[in-house]
Amino acid sequence: MAGPDTRPHLVILGGGFGGLSAALALADAPVRVTLVDQRNHHLFQPLLYQVATASLAAPSIAAPLRHVLRKQRNVTVLLDEAQDVDLDARQVHCADGTLDYDYLIVATGATHAYFGRDDWAPLAPGLKTLEDAFAIRRRVLLAFEHAEREDDPVRRQAWLNFVVVGGGATGVELAGALAEIARHTLPREFRRSDPRRANVLLVEAGPRILPAFEPAMSAKAQKQLERLGVQVRTGMPVTAIDAAGVKLGEQPIAARTVLWAAGVAASPLGRRLGAPVDRAGRVQVEPDLSLPGHPEVFVVGDLASAMQANGKPVPGVAPAAKQMGKHVAGRIDARLRGEAGTEPFRYRDDGALATIGHMAAIAQFKRVRLSGALAWWTWLAAHIYFLIGFRNRMVVLLDWVLAFFTYQRYARIATGEDERQAGRRLPDDAQRGE
Repeated sequence: MAGPDTRPHLVILGGGFGGLSAALALADAPVRVTLVDQRNHHLFQPLLYQVATASLAAPSIAAPLRHVLRKQRNVTVLLDEAQDVDLDARQVHCADGTLDYDYLIVATGATHAYFGRDDWAPLAPGLKTLEDAFAIRRRVLLAFEHAEREDDPVRRQAWLNFVVVGGGATGVELAGALAEIARHTLPREFRRSDPRRANVLLVEAGPRILPAFEPAMSAKAQKQLERLGVQVRTGMPVTAIDAAGVKLGEQPIAARTVLWAAGVAASPLGRRLGAPVDRAGRVQVEPDLSLPGHPEVFVVGDLASAMQANGKPVPGVAPAAKQMGKHVAGRIDARLRGEAGTEPFRYRDDGALATIGHMAAIAQFKRVRLSGALAWWTWLAAHIYFLIGFRNRMVVLLDWVLAFFTYQRYARIATGEDERQAGRRLPDDAQRGE
């Protein structure tokens, strides 16, 4: 009979890019790993918008954590929710029990930020999880269905108006996909309404969309969006959202579908660690990504506020989270071997990509700038490469090949009841246009 496992215990909270990368990097380390996540799957978030807009099915961009880690005998996966951390006792309090740890990696990510207007959340859903994607897909598809059965032209147009709030990568991708659905996928499938009359409005409070890119690249992205039929409005914050639409300043816009891509807030667990946090709730970590005063605790991914050597913050993107996870795993492995393990984290910027639509994208790498078809092919290749699992790569590639030639979206299934849209009609005082 085997005796108790005396290896040091590492607890990883979160199975996203940061947490999973750390677990995989410790496959041969003399450590016992417990990975805790509320969901049983790792999600490839850069393609989540394609599930929301019916381009891909959910299993194409998600992989069960147990399957990914099935060959790694030193890892145990627990489906649970971390609720608090006792740093002095070195314990994580979960919904279903308590875990003792020798090392801790907190990689619980981020959620939506409504800038103090959480009452907007039911009216303008964000996109972070598969559940969010299903809800958005249902709203989008049912909007066209409601337009089909609406006799009043004003009410019908309200169903065909879509507002995307936030001009970052997610907002740009959602807006471009909605325009393509309306203009290329659905026109021949409806008889009473014309999906091509859909108006897609992308609203950004800042001076330009895609602020992470150079101004010239942002301008190219906006031109490509406008060629797809998307209306782009910058420097115009949303001041109100209700069941009938939105207000930009004092201007009301009737839109029965509003989607939120304007900001993120760090996981609430970050504030429970007792360290300073920034305005978004991200934990301000030491250069090696450890928690100040607790070298055995590390924070990675969207929850970490880390600085680059050039004084700029490390961006909250998937490549950064993966690099953080691998870095922390290396520091823990070094300490297990009796070394200091305090080398600072150095972010390697591999460039940035954003897709706008069919044969439309922008790419920014060190000295290379691409836009249009070449950037789009680069975007496709990069995302296929980084997907987890051979099957997922093949399925996504096949779906994209079919969509390239047909513009069809084969995941156009709407399930469940839409609480905001189903059976509702605009009140008489809300029949308003742009």
